[in-house]
Amino acid sequence: MTHDARHEPLSVIQDSLSRDVAAVRARLEALLDQQDGLQAPLAVQARTLRAVSTAFGLTDFEAQLLLLCAAVELDSSVSSLCGRLEQHDGPGRVSFALASRALDEAHWSALLPTGPLRYWRLLDVESRREGALANARLSITERALHHLTGLVYLDESLHGLLAACRPAGEMWVAHAAIATRLSRHLASQMDSAVALTGCDAPSRRDVVASACAEIGARLFVLRGDDVASDSGDRERFARLWMRDALLSPAVLLIEGGTSSAVTALTDRIDTALVVSADDSVHAGIRPFVRLQLASPSAGERRQWWRSALGERGEGLNGRLDALAVQFDLNPGQIAAAIDGADAETPQALWTACRLQARPSLGDLAQRIEPSAGWDDLVLPTAQLGVLRQIAVHVRQRLTVYEEWGFGTASRGLGISALFAGVSGTGKTMASEVLARELQLDLYRIDLSQVVSKYIGETEKNLRRVFDAAEGGGAILLFDEADALFGKRSEVKDSHDRYANIEVSYLLQRMEAYRGLAILTTNQRAALDHAFLRRLRFVLEFPFPDAAGRAEIWRRVFPAATPTEGLDAVRLARLNVSGGNIRNIALNAAFLAADAGRAIGIHDVLHAARSEYSKMDKALTDAEVRDWA
Repeated sequence: MTHDARHEPLSVIQDSLSRDVAAVRARLEALLDQQDGLQAPLAVQARTLRAVSTAFGLTDFEAQLLLLCAAVELDSSVSSLCGRLEQHDGPGRVSFALASRALDEAHWSALLPTGPLRYWRLLDVESRREGALANARLSITERALHHLTGLVYLDESLHGLLAACRPAGEMWVAHAAIATRLSRHLASQMDSAVALTGCDAPSRRDVVASACAEIGARLFVLRGDDVASDSGDRERFARLWMRDALLSPAVLLIEGGTSSAVTALTDRIDTALVVSADDSVHAGIRPFVRLQLASPSAGERRQWWRSALGERGEGLNGRLDALAVQFDLNPGQIAAAIDGADAETPQALWTACRLQARPSLGDLAQRIEPSAGWDDLVLPTAQLGVLRQIAVHVRQRLTVYEEWGFGTASRGLGISALFAGVSGTGKTMASEVLARELQLDLYRIDLSQVVSKYIGETEKNLRRVFDAAEGGGAILLFDEADALFGKRSEVKDSHDRYANIEVSYLLQRMEAYRGLAILTTNQRAALDHAFLRRLRFVLEFPFPDAAGRAEIWRRVFPAATPTEGLDAVRLARLNVSGGNIRNIALNAAFLAADAGRAIGIHDVLHAARSEYSKMDKALTDAEVRDWA
């Protein structure tokens, strides 16, 4: 990597450049006095200019020409001398004709568009006379001029695409070892190309930032989605980036390196480059050194929690185990969670960890604040037992997987469940109950945003969902998932083949997901049997019988709700699901509130008629006899 001017005091850099400018001034004065033949060769002494010359392979004449153009900008007397040499008063300009007289070993190839001065945009050529390139004005670019004076910054053309990144702080021992390996590789080969996979994107970014800090290089991050699809735009970006990377040590990190545009860009960039991806990086012409990060075990995270809390953690009564297994936080996030907790109690730390790990799913999912508890569920004993068993599997993962050794299996460690039943039988409410019981975030996935007709987009969206939710083990609810989890089709064309690939990918992610994934359907028969075999729990939500409906009616009205003459057994004659019962009760409450009275049977009757009309179903006399 090139010399970095930041390692020297600014005054030293500028004093050295000033001496070179003085030498240029003396050379021009001698040329005016027709004494140029008596001058010693013009030697470039400024450290920044020598470093630029080495990095870009400049000839002596090209380095002197760059210095002459910088001198015109930095010293008005040099500009005046150029004007006098052009035989006019006032500021002058640098041209090839002038430079060939004033500098040593001039060669025309210095002005080639493919030469280093113009290719890397160190110099600009501005023609004032059509067809007279020898007399065209030559000027140093602003970026190159500031660099020569010791001011290091990113070209403004790159600001909207790149973000500077610095080390976040402490990291896992295994990650620190990978960072050291990466730093040695970057230091030894300035054109390194590294593919970094495994773990999560923030952890990979921290490793690269730490490696860059070890070798004194700046790190800039480019999102893979922001790589231009147009080849001309990619070429302009690559050229500007490589120039800035060569001017001062800098490494480019591309996050999300799976698209063809990213592959094309990596083939074009010859400076230090790291591509970060979850699974694999598609290499083009340029070979990659491949490194992989391993996620820390729950035991390692537990040790970090104990170290971070010290004596303060002794009173947590073993709850550190639960924090370590549930939340895949890095050391910086653990420290932030401790600082952000309003008290060092198990509940406060758990809440702080949930906030730290809360995923950003954008328009793909909606976070549901769970309000339902076990007492709100009206289900047969067998179904309630399965729900409690699901909660046990989530809570006891550390003991079974880590301490008892079941985690050595490579597949099937994810906890997945299918809730099947007609609408309104309590599938979503049961998900809320589990989220509230386990004190976890619940996200309902918007399948209209996930499923795409474009090949590859559905898989990409599913990856976003699972990756974002992984850190906190959030509960993912794929509601009415028939469209996504249907029977895999017989392969007749490429679209059928890719649809089957998407289902296989989904099964793989569900089996590896640290949290709980819940699928709901009202058409269980439409699901692939091979799919069902790979789900840990399959729970049927039955349509409530008369006794079940009566129990739902007894619980549907809050304690503060005024009612008059309502009999649950009588109301249970309405042959509807629990969801419909809740709708009817809520509508009846508004009707009664508007009339200024307690909820009575007439309010329920009017609300029932409205609900039945919405369902396109007839309200029978048997259901509402003696209600009028």
